[in-house]
Amino acid sequence: MEPMNDTRILGFHLLGLSEESELQPIIFGLFLTMYLTTVFGNLLIILAISSDSHLHTPMYFFLSNLSFVDICVTSTMVPKTLSNIQTHSNVITYAGCVTQLYFSVLFIGLDGLLLTVMAYDRFVAICHPLHYMVIMNPQLCGLLVLVSWIMSALHSLTESLMVLPLLFCTDLKIPHFFCELNQIIHIACSDTFLNNLVMYLSAVLLGGGPLAGILYSYSKIASSIRAISSAEGKHKAFSTCASHLSVVSLFYCTGLGVYLSSAATHNSLSSAAASVMYTVVTPMLNPFIYSLRNKDIKEALRQFFRRKK
Repeated sequence: MEPMNDTRILGFHLLGLSEESELQPIIFGLFLTMYLTTVFGNLLIILAISSDSHLHTPMYFFLSNLSFVDICVTSTMVPKTLSNIQTHSNVITYAGCVTQLYFSVLFIGLDGLLLTVMAYDRFVAICHPLHYMVIMNPQLCGLLVLVSWIMSALHSLTESLMVLPLLFCTDLKIPHFFCELNQIIHIACSDTFLNNLVMYLSAVLLGGGPLAGILYSYSKIASSIRAISSAEGKHKAFSTCASHLSVVSLFYCTGLGVYLSSAATHNSLSSAAASVMYTVVTPMLNPFIYSLRNKDIKEALRQFFRRKK
């Protein structure tokens, strides 16, 4: 099949979760509900933290950044999906696809890096409590977030620039509801060896590296908790990590599910459904996990709504 040179004009076709017309209103309702829940839930977390001076600590500073990134993740993908369903069109322009690719890689990568930073924060708080405020000073916290943004932005820029030279054939169908990197590389007609090499190397470094850091931090945390003599002390120490552990498990388990499903099957529906769990459901659940398990967040939300009455 000969490569075609007018991809930049024709664009791509996003197949989404289903092409059956009777399912489109249901999918639209689900996506709209999940998107609004994600945006409002994470916005409430950010507002609660910013409005309560007691929450101006490193842990909540990182949490507010994570909530902002979660809003950005879903905003990169879901509005376009809703627009496609509403207009009965699955076309996305070449420029729009590359732009969506850039921001999706940026914010998903940033999610993983921020979770690693939060694990380091919990490690310092539990393993070195007397030096916590000295180590986790505002300058270091700001630097950790800045470095996370820079690393994720450089990775995203590299992946996006490497997609630009690719040529595509007449089949411009992407079996996803957004422009996913692996799927774009898969449908290209030109040589994609370098793209695949960079993609898998990045997955090891920016996926496996942060996960290794999180596991190392929690191995040290577990050792410190075991050394605590009182059961109450152990419970208090563990409770400060429970929400973060839940979010980490959800993030990496759903992310692993995406890649296992795409590797094990060529069914576009199952692959897209796995991506929904990874990119839409996880950001939606994060505010519930932190607010339901965190007394400080719940109290800050109560105070926030009392002031608004």
